[in-house]
Amino acid sequence: MSAGDVTVLRTPRRRRDASLLTLGLFAAIAAALLPVFSVMQTGSWTVQAAFLTAAILGAGLAARLLHLPALVATLLEVGIWLFALTAMFGRATAVLWIIPSPATVSTVPSLVAAASEEIRTGVAPVAPGVGLAFVLVAAIGGLAVVLDHVVLTARMPLLAGVGLVAVSLIPTIAIPADVDVTAFVLLAAALLFLLRVDTRSRHAASRPRPAGPRLRGRGASATALGIAAVAVIVAVVATPLLPQPALRFASGGTGGYGTTINPNLELGNDLRQPRDVDVLTLQTDAPTPPYLRAVTLSSFDGSVWQPDRADTVNVPDDGPVFAAPPIDSDIAVAQYTTDISVGELDSPWLPVPSPATTVTGLQGDWLGMPDNRTIVSRAGSSRDQDYSVQTSVPRPTLEQIRARAVGGSELGDAVRALPADVPAIIGDTAREVTAGASSPYDALIDLQTWFRSSAFRYSLDAPVEAGFDGAGLDAVADFLQARTGYCVHYASAFAVMARTLDMPSRIVVGYLPGTMSSSGVGQERSTFTVTSSQLHAWPEVYFQGIGWVPFEPTNSLGVPTSFASGTTGGTNTTPNAPQHQQSAAPETQSTTAPSLGNQDGPGLQGSGTTGDTRGIGPGLLLAGGIVLLLLLLGAPAALRALRRRSRLTTARAGDPVAAWALVQDDAVDLGIPVPGGESPRQFAERLVREHGADPGDVDSLRGAIERVSYAENAGDAVNGPELAEAAARVGAGLRARATGIRRAVSRFLPRSLLVRPGTAAAEERERVGA
Repeated sequence: MSAGDVTVLRTPRRRRDASLLTLGLFAAIAAALLPVFSVMQTGSWTVQAAFLTAAILGAGLAARLLHLPALVATLLEVGIWLFALTAMFGRATAVLWIIPSPATVSTVPSLVAAASEEIRTGVAPVAPGVGLAFVLVAAIGGLAVVLDHVVLTARMPLLAGVGLVAVSLIPTIAIPADVDVTAFVLLAAALLFLLRVDTRSRHAASRPRPAGPRLRGRGASATALGIAAVAVIVAVVATPLLPQPALRFASGGTGGYGTTINPNLELGNDLRQPRDVDVLTLQTDAPTPPYLRAVTLSSFDGSVWQPDRADTVNVPDDGPVFAAPPIDSDIAVAQYTTDISVGELDSPWLPVPSPATTVTGLQGDWLGMPDNRTIVSRAGSSRDQDYSVQTSVPRPTLEQIRARAVGGSELGDAVRALPADVPAIIGDTAREVTAGASSPYDALIDLQTWFRSSAFRYSLDAPVEAGFDGAGLDAVADFLQARTGYCVHYASAFAVMARTLDMPSRIVVGYLPGTMSSSGVGQERSTFTVTSSQLHAWPEVYFQGIGWVPFEPTNSLGVPTSFASGTTGGTNTTPNAPQHQQSAAPETQSTTAPSLGNQDGPGLQGSGTTGDTRGIGPGLLLAGGIVLLLLLLGAPAALRALRRRSRLTTARAGDPVAAWALVQDDAVDLGIPVPGGESPRQFAERLVREHGADPGDVDSLRGAIERVSYAENAGDAVNGPELAEAAARVGAGLRARATGIRRAVSRFLPRSLLVRPGTAAAEERERVGA
């Protein structure tokens, strides 16, 4: 049986393997995208993405069954991707509903801008609008084009598996949750199927084997199934038996700017959002709406404030979460109830008034931190939660808090610790501002008053422009000199300065009191709305017998802490509370952030993307598209010419391997099979016998490659220029005997850029036009 006969007999198997690889790749892409539905709602975009993926993979398979060059298959897939997207999202301005016009191209930036807006302001699971649907469908289609080339042309399914696993992990990273067992099993099965089909195809590409190897192939299949079973058992059964992971701390932006809580004092991006979002509403029987705490940060290493990672307790369905706060018996305590309904806020941290004792009505598993009275979940989310919080608020008089010392041995060292290299400006300024204070409380009030004076200015953008947008010691020192910033800078500076005065301090991240809704006016329990722009940070200092007392140093925001005297009339049984809990009437409070449009010029007044796009004329877009198309069409030929020149230079220098590679590349470009199992002598004989290559030139090249491969010191006899000329003549002869179509394809779409000699893709070719 001749080599040609073997190739013909293998054609049905090759077609079957290509079909199986295509089906397996479609299943793998679908399985990898299943976790996406945890952050994106299904809809028409899902059907569009499935149709586009099937069309792209089907076109690639058809091109391979017709023995078209790999680049032709890829260009065909890109064309289907472009025409399908145009039909789905731009047919109103397209030519014949599928061919994009300049007007169609000009709508792409606005679609991308709309998608970016949805991502920034949406909360998972997002219901994609037109813009986000366009980006999702286009991205999935592009992924199909790339993976089809990786799996079926380059024959590297393992690399494709790495990419698919990475894609499947993106939603899990965005919103940590329990493992999606169904998606994991389907993706693992699809990847193992791809690897098995590819391995079987590679083994069968060599000469036919007897029954023994076929039995070994069945053994390999059994081994693959065993590996899959073990992987599933480990992931599904063993993983839940492992120790629970540490609490997750969102880093901002998981559900879009302004719709999560950043616990690392990197709130600038959240506050500099393009649109204000209502995150929750609350009703309370307290005299004024409370601040809502979410995250407490006590540890400070000089660069970063770290969220507390203290011991936790389970939040019961009913009954108290935390014990009553340790308040001295002579301090009055007020009991309040606050009902909270969360909307577009996706966070593992739950906003609660402080100090909380009982939290009821939560859905899912939640944990409480007794040391700071915060509520957190390892896997849940605050979104769409409705719950009720009871608080026990200490209400000391001015005289009582002035008489209390700060700190206590039960607090530990974390709330006092400072690095040794604190910039001098911080401690010196703290001592200068508080020089006239007669008690710790008076010193803290002096700091608060100084920060809220006209010497400071609230600004979201100035710290970014000046390069100190952070909460570390260097940022605090720069802030004290620039005297402009937002809540992060005020809270961090206040807390660090308090520590330089030997006062235990920490920072809280949460929300300012909300704005009263019009429907709540005149009712016993008013309704307040809290928005994303009210995300806030403030410091707390511990007073013995009272607990952690919040302060409000941020200039122009919130309500400053103050206590009324208990000796100016009446009795001390109902003294005024700190204005964090009891202050002026809500309608006269300044609790919202300054308008972003008034901060440091018009830098945040909308995006310039749309305006820039309108400034580009259709003619310029069309000309740019034509130039880009010509560059793309000419790029393969240019790259092939550069590689040919490089190998000719190396061959002239006396390298037989480079000369032989020139012949192999020309053969691959012309569709002549270059199987890996064929020796140089066999390949040379086939070129002479079947393709009319010059026997003398082929023989000299074959002899040189055999000598350099098998003989010692063979390079001394090599005549480089003659080898290079022989390789060039062999290539010219092969091209002269090929059809005109084959020559054109080999020049403008050279397969050798993608297909290496000896690989599976190079073993079979040229049924058409031989």
